[in-house]
Order: sequence, then C-alpha cells, then structure tokens
Amino acid sequence: MSTPELPLHWAEPVQQFLNYLKHERGYSPQTLSSYQQQLTKLGLALHSETTSWFVLSEQQLQRQFLRFRKSGLSARSLSLAASALRSFYRYCISQQWLSQNPADYLKLPKPDKTLPKQLEIEQISQLLSFDSHDDILACRDKAMLELFYSSGLRLTELVALNLPDLQLSEALVRVTGKGNKQRQLPVGRMARSALREWLVQRPALLGADTPATDQQALFLSIERQRISPRQVRERVLHWAKQQGLGQQLHPHMLRHSFASHLLQSSGDLRGVQELLGHANLSTTQVYTHLDFQHLAKVYDSAHPRARKK
Repeated sequence: MSTPELPLHWAEPVQQFLNYLKHERGYSPQTLSSYQQQLTKLGLALHSETTSWFVLSEQQLQRQFLRFRKSGLSARSLSLAASALRSFYRYCISQQWLSQNPADYLKLPKPDKTLPKQLEIEQISQLLSFDSHDDILACRDKAMLELFYSSGLRLTELVALNLPDLQLSEALVRVTGKGNKQRQLPVGRMARSALREWLVQRPALLGADTPATDQQALFLSIERQRISPRQVRERVLHWAKQQGLGQQLHPHMLRHSFASHLLQSSGDLRGVQELLGHANLSTTQVYTHLDFQHLAKVYDSAHPRARKK
C-alpha cells in the first residue's frame, strides 16, 4: 500500500506503520485501507503547516479537527480519523521517533449511537425457508446464510473459512477474526444440516482451474474459486428479494440478528461478547439497547397496566 499523494517524508512513516499492522498485527485489508485513507487525508491537510508528523503539536491537530468538523465531517468520521492518528503515533513512539503522543487529548464531538439493524426471528425463518435441494448455488447459499445466523460470523470470516475449520462432528467451526485471533464457535442443528448438504455438492464447483490456495475453501463460486465478499453480499440481497423481505439485507445484519436474539434468550452479555469476538465489552453493549427494545414491546403487550384498550 502506498501513499503517493503525500510528500515522501510524510508518506514513508505511514507506509512503515501500515506494513507493521499488516505483517506483525495481521490487520485486514479493509482496516489497512481505512487507516491509510485517514492518515493521508490528515497529512494532506497538515503538511503545509509544518515539516513532519513528528513536530505537530496538540493545538495544530485540534485546530485541524475543528476545520474538519466545520467542513461537515461527521462525528463518527472524526472519531475514526483520531483513532488512526493515535495508533500511528503510538507506533512512532515505539520506534523512538518522538516521545509523546500529540493525539492523546484531542477533544471530539461524541458520535451518535446508532443501533445496528436486525431481522426479527420470523423474518429469519422467512429468509431461510427456500428449497435448496435441486440447485447447487441455492444449496451453497443456504449453508452460508444458516452459518451466518447460527454462529454470528463476520463476512470476512465466512469467506476465509477452509474445510479443516469445520468440525461438524463436534458442532464447531474455527474462525480467524480481527488481528488474526482465532475462536471456536458452536454450529447449530439447522446450519449443520445445510452444511452437510453443501459438502456433498461442493466437489462439482472444484476444477483443474481452481487455484491451489482455494482448493480447501469451504465456499466456492461458479468461477471455481473461493467466493468473494462481493459475491456473498449479492447472494444475500438476492435471497432477501426472492423471499419477500422487502429491505436491503447485508451479511452483517445476520450477525446483528444472531447477537440480539441470543441476548434476548440468554441475557449473557459476556457470552455474546466471546461469540462475536469483540475485544471490548463496550462494543457488545449496543445490543443491550436492542434487548431493551424487545423487553419494552413485551411489556407494552403483556402488562395489565400497559395494554392498550
């Protein structure tokens, strides 16, 4: 990854930081791209004010973030930029390029908390009710959709799965998440059934032209290679439309639905955190708001003093 828009002496430290995140920390291409975009945007805005990243002051950074805010950048975008900048400066300190992090005390507006969209349990049943026995792509898609909802996978985690990661006899799947962290997840009965059917059909999508790196891929495309994130998104949209859900469904909504429905049933926030692979409990706590919405609906419909006449 390069940052050609920046002057070389600004771009080189960023490139070294990105290389570190990629090779030492195992960050995903999406995260690396986001960090690169944020730091490039900041560098382009600031390089005319001073000579390098290492002499920028806290006041200069604060003024620039204020300019970003006045230009219409959202609180969430500012938060992402600040996070990338803090991480970059922590790396710079570890390399002894400077001694203090000028981004540590940036004052930012709080991002609005938006609740993740989810499907109701009835909508999940509607989505997964299609017949998959006579169509290899439908068979594959049902296995993917069932696994998304059964185990709460991220899209990148699902497409990266290989055959050895699936342990159907143990009802488990091994997933490699953010930062190359592995976790084992349970696979539910319906997902196991759909996966067994897919494994019978899967060899038909293997061929002599299948890349060696994709021979073990759990999910294959009609091009006889590992299915891509874009193709998965397209298939999820296809089945949402086909099954009459009438909304823009994306794979992450199945993960959100998994988390919310599990929390409604169990009330175990820590357990949901472990299953989702969240490093911090605060990331998982957004689902408690969804759970409260569910409880409020139950209260309104069931409590004697709340029911509408």
